[in-house]
Amino acid sequence: MKRSEQLEKLQQTESWDVLIIGGGSSGLGTAVDAASRGYKTVLLEAMDFAKGTSSRSTKLVHGGVRYLEQGNISLVRKALKEREIMARNAGHLVSNQSFVIPIYNYWSGFMYSFGLKLYDLMAGSLSFGKSKCISKKKTIEFLPTVLQKGLKGGVIYHDGQFDDARMAINLAQTAVKNGACVLNYMKVVDLIKDDNHKIIGIEIEDQESGEKHKIYGKAVINATGVFTNSIMKMDAANYKKFIVPSQGIHLVFDKSFLQSDHALMIPKTTDGRVLFVLPWHGKIIIGTTDTEVKKSSFEPIALETEIAFIIENAQKYLTRKPDRSQVLSIFAGLRPLAAPEKEGESTKEISRSHKVIVSKTGLITITGGKWTTYREMAQDTVDKTIIVHQLPKKECKTKDIAIHGNKITSEIDRQDHLYIYGTNLAEIIALQDKQPELREKLHPNFDYTMAEVAWAIRNEMARTIDDVLARRVRLLFLDARAAIESAEKVCDLLALELDYDETWEQNQMADFKKIANGFLLAEYQIP
Repeated sequence: MKRSEQLEKLQQTESWDVLIIGGGSSGLGTAVDAASRGYKTVLLEAMDFAKGTSSRSTKLVHGGVRYLEQGNISLVRKALKEREIMARNAGHLVSNQSFVIPIYNYWSGFMYSFGLKLYDLMAGSLSFGKSKCISKKKTIEFLPTVLQKGLKGGVIYHDGQFDDARMAINLAQTAVKNGACVLNYMKVVDLIKDDNHKIIGIEIEDQESGEKHKIYGKAVINATGVFTNSIMKMDAANYKKFIVPSQGIHLVFDKSFLQSDHALMIPKTTDGRVLFVLPWHGKIIIGTTDTEVKKSSFEPIALETEIAFIIENAQKYLTRKPDRSQVLSIFAGLRPLAAPEKEGESTKEISRSHKVIVSKTGLITITGGKWTTYREMAQDTVDKTIIVHQLPKKECKTKDIAIHGNKITSEIDRQDHLYIYGTNLAEIIALQDKQPELREKLHPNFDYTMAEVAWAIRNEMARTIDDVLARRVRLLFLDARAAIESAEKVCDLLALELDYDETWEQNQMADFKKIANGFLLAEYQIP
């Protein structure tokens, strides 16, 4: 997947069936769906794939245990079905993760056990493993650092975990494999309409060259997540607010705070939210929050109240108390929640279900949803597009389409950090053999190598230090200080591979340091 080839394809195609704005989970999923049905499809992303929300999730592929409490049975059932499809089609990225809920009173233990049995029942043959009650001794064995005072036992259940940004890159590759044209750093600056005020195309600006292009097609799909409202405003000056951004943050710590491959689920925090302590790529992630915000941003910043909330609640359940000085990275993401029907409804109460909206101009907008249901969201979006724009009817194929890199789970060694490349793993190793200098580690504390950087630039459209360290390898999310220390060698290879000069390198280093400092607590930022 090379940007130069995709640019050439864009320039050589006069008209498209489907034009997709947005390169997050919903946009990329829609590109795979539309292209695999045989429609001429182009996807355009203003920044990098999954730059926003889609790289900043809790890394779960799940039915949503907490949605059972809200009575949203339909959403849970659909998500469980999609979880199984995602695990089958992207086995190299999706894994079975066990969760332990510590029980400190017998009544809550009964309630959690009952709820999770219902969860098992709804999953049926698609279950990742049966839930069960476990003794106090077994709970401590599974979670050595759990608070033992007052502990009665625990409940264990199973759900899915994945690497969100890697999934996004593999979806882009899958779309290209099925005939789509997919481009990052291509910003939509205007919608083109005919005399009847119907959308017939878009005007785009290449963020690298500054060149503008007009491209035409039968249908335009707005899949811009938390930036949905900005495209809606481009479509009509007077528009209904369809998205309410909700911020969720995660703190990353050393794995010694958990000392387990099992995740800890804290079912009831000080404000009633669920909190997870999850092992991920050799570290632990603690999150998340749910805070309504007024403005969408590509680089949202965690609020001090959110940081305090997570630390305070984690300390109540862990014998080794995490504190601010031990935070390795902090990342914030904005959920594109469909605007509430009732005025004053909190973001915690807003349904995570998705909506497909059709404007008078013919613009199709997909809103809401979550990573687990990205495929169903895409199917619904393309189905609606076929009806609205009278495209030749073709059935959805994505239930049975393997995502780029997919491997049989039994063949995956998850102890080898290269497992995320799936079927491309051997090519990474071959690259290191061919160019031994690429065996060099990015950072002494991590296994990532320069071969992965070269691979990202040559085959995954990485264009900046941030693209490489945040979304191709996940170093920025795991240890922001280590990412800053690795930035210069990444920058040098980018400049060499993409033929950029010293001025570009200086600007890149400055830009990345600014981004990376947003992943550090204020008092530990690097000047």
